[in-house]
Amino acid sequence: MSSQGQTLDRRVVITALGIAQILAWGTSFYFPAVFAGPIVADTGWSLGYVVGGTSVGLLVAGLISPQVGRIIDLHGGRPVLLASSLFFAAGLIGIGLSPSLPVYLAAWVVLGVGMGSGLYDAVFAALGRMYGAQARQPITNLTLFGGFASTVCWPLSAFMIDHVGWRTACLIYAGLHLGVALPLQMAVVRAAPAAAPSPEQAAAASSQDETSIANEGLIFVLLALMLSLAAGVGAMVVVHLLIFLQARGVDFTTAVGLGTLFGPAQVGARVVERLFGNRYHPIWTMIGSCALMAIGLVLLLVQFPLLALTILLYGAGFGVSWVGRGTLPLALFGPKRFPQLMGKLAFPTLITLALAPSLGALLIESLGTNTTIGVLTVIALINLVLVGVLWRLCRPRLATGA
Repeated sequence: MSSQGQTLDRRVVITALGIAQILAWGTSFYFPAVFAGPIVADTGWSLGYVVGGTSVGLLVAGLISPQVGRIIDLHGGRPVLLASSLFFAAGLIGIGLSPSLPVYLAAWVVLGVGMGSGLYDAVFAALGRMYGAQARQPITNLTLFGGFASTVCWPLSAFMIDHVGWRTACLIYAGLHLGVALPLQMAVVRAAPAAAPSPEQAAAASSQDETSIANEGLIFVLLALMLSLAAGVGAMVVVHLLIFLQARGVDFTTAVGLGTLFGPAQVGARVVERLFGNRYHPIWTMIGSCALMAIGLVLLLVQFPLLALTILLYGAGFGVSWVGRGTLPLALFGPKRFPQLMGKLAFPTLITLALAPSLGALLIESLGTNTTIGVLTVIALINLVLVGVLWRLCRPRLATGA
């Protein structure tokens, strides 16, 4: 554990990082939900391209994530997280001042660097670097803050757009990254210890880690595939949820009302994980996540009449999956390699997140809504099988408490 994790109260650290996470998610992943319409109305740019800026950002984030993990492993989270605030601010300034669509999309490339260095995966890696094997609870607590990103930023964005316009709103958000997120992260994420292991010590530690897990390569591939499928299915459902609900016979207003249950379901599941997570291995978190997501989609597919229950179950599963993606690699591979592994795991996950909404739209257009729900249900059930295989491979370690 680094000295930074010993000198500051963890509640202070997580609160500061959590506020930064609300701002980071609200001005990137959740940005188009409120901004896309006003941008299209003002500029005449294609809605697909405007919304596609988020995909550009996620693609960039995925591409840089392995290198981000290596930097955090070598130098700690401070340089990466501080840089993320600068890139978020620069990207938002570029969006707010963009005179043309190419400039707008180029600004999303800059914002994507901020996403790759400042969203969950990077912060999880930083927490692993700070707290070592004790990072599970801080990771879980952080996701509680992130779950409120849309709750905070959507109404705030709408208010600012109504009163000062979308361009000025982007500049205000850039100012918040520089004036709020940057100082908070600067205050709580201290410089990593200067002392570094010798090459011989590093090689010995690496050798010990490599021999500590049987079937490590297969476990890593299963974990990467499982997390990517969960993220991809989750992104498709989130983006197209209202379409799926209306296909079940409810009107738009009712669908919007039901959709508001998704956020509280995510946060509620994370609260349960926060309260009881230390009593069981994180693999059970992922098993529960995959099971709830599969059950929710099965209920949606068979047109279960209680749509509210369907959304609550699915939302809970998707919400806690973000906890599992941070805590399970930490538990399986240990804290030493956690930052680099998080970078590697983030690569396929963020690429999948970038492509999933567009792929979902293509499926709906070509196969229809009902068949698309069926395809997503099958993928969710496959993911449940994958996590079962992962559990079986890891069972000897679970039995010994390793």
